[in-house]
Amino acid sequence: MTQTLQVAVCLFPGVTTTDYQGPVELLGILSAKNRQRAERISKTLPDLNIEFTYLSHTLDPVEPTAGPLALPSLTYDDAKQQFDIILVPGGPNVNPPSACPEFIKRQAPGAKYILTVCTGSLILARTGLLSGKRATTNKAAFRSVQEETKHLGITWVPKARWVATEDKKIWTGSGITAGMDLAGGFLDHLVGPDLGLAMRSFIELSMKAEDDDEFAVYHGLA
Repeated sequence: MTQTLQVAVCLFPGVTTTDYQGPVELLGILSAKNRQRAERISKTLPDLNIEFTYLSHTLDPVEPTAGPLALPSLTYDDAKQQFDIILVPGGPNVNPPSACPEFIKRQAPGAKYILTVCTGSLILARTGLLSGKRATTNKAAFRSVQEETKHLGITWVPKARWVATEDKKIWTGSGITAGMDLAGGFLDHLVGPDLGLAMRSFIELSMKAEDDDEFAVYHGLA
């Protein structure tokens, strides 16, 4: 029987498009509509289907920092189903409407995985869900994120392309394009490294390792 993982993509005004579109591009290879194309890469695809729902506080088009408007398919309040994966992107001004963090807190207990990219980890931190855990974030914003959350008991890892918690439930990525690397590591976790490589070959992603983070050095963090 094919397992379907439902992904909630959390949108808000000023979101960084690449934060979520990069992971969606990779993980979406395993969506039903891409199944035939994926089968050209590997004849041993997993019995796994990944589908995406785009959420925002209203159904109005979401204006990102750059790129085209994004059309949400549901509001946070109307999204009553339990999602398997919560994907939280970031942006330069990380102040999404309250419906976004409230949705994350509501969904977190039943979600299998929570993925954040860039300053999406700050949104997650504000909910309390990162307290007592290891995480990373955009290296240009690292010090300000660390300062804002210093009372929350989060171990912010300065030199990391991404960080997964010990139970592999929460995955936090560094800045913007690191979301692709996080998605690659997460895909390896889901389907194994051989199939993960086959999927990455589809989009020709040269994935960086978890601790391969040149920008931590550039920003004087390591």
